[in-house]
Amino acid sequence: MSAIVLDDVLKRLADLPSLPAVVMELLTSIDQEDIDITVLAKKVSHDQALTAKTLRLANSSLYGLQVRVTTIQQAITYLGFQTTRNLITASALTGCFAEGRCAAFDHKAFWRHSIGSACCAKVLARKVRFNQDYAFTAGLLHDIGRLVLVSSYPDLYQQVMEYRAANDTYVQDAELAVMGVDHVEAGMALAEHWNFSDTMKMAIAFHHDPGAPDAGLLATIVHVANAIVHALDLGRESDDLVPAVSPVAWTALGLNEECYLQVFRETELQYEEITMILMG
Repeated sequence: MSAIVLDDVLKRLADLPSLPAVVMELLTSIDQEDIDITVLAKKVSHDQALTAKTLRLANSSLYGLQVRVTTIQQAITYLGFQTTRNLITASALTGCFAEGRCAAFDHKAFWRHSIGSACCAKVLARKVRFNQDYAFTAGLLHDIGRLVLVSSYPDLYQQVMEYRAANDTYVQDAELAVMGVDHVEAGMALAEHWNFSDTMKMAIAFHHDPGAPDAGLLATIVHVANAIVHALDLGRESDDLVPAVSPVAWTALGLNEECYLQVFRETELQYEEITMILMG
């Protein structure tokens, strides 16, 4: 089996699909507050498919608005800039990677799991009073490195999936065994390439290792959300293994059993609708 090195992955990033320019702008500016919102709303509305998806999300049960929003500008008014920006990003990302290049990789299961993790991370964030928008986006993006690997090396990734099935192991272990790099490293490379904020980079880097000194609360939230969504089997992936939850992460969130039952319920309720919108 031929292992690849991270430099190979970095070289191939340029060949990956590029996000709409307006989304790139949003991602780079995630920590800036002084953006001209009207200009941004105008730019987004030139992309009709993106606008339609974003507005459907804004009107979904995820936000429970009492009014119906029909323009990006209205969405910003009612939901705030941060939230609208994250909805636009989510809408763009779920449609930008080509499917079907690697038969063993279930593209739809991947997005179902990612959307489930986003919904769950958002619910958890509310419980621990953390920024819900950051949590939603980080949940959605935590495994994005898998798409990098599967898009750049479909044949090798086929071997990864076969190795995983044969050895009944976690995806990350199979990636390292077959490719020599894993989806965390690939995700970090993409986050750098697409200019994600440092907050997002940390969440991607440490979602499997929330006990690391620099991990931060967002990585902890995503780590727990990822495990919950595997346990609820929202991705409907065949022979899916539920990852062990880090005791550090569990303790850090400090939620009781009743709280977790609410989290499970809310995640399942929102997940169906959001999946229909983002994958429809």
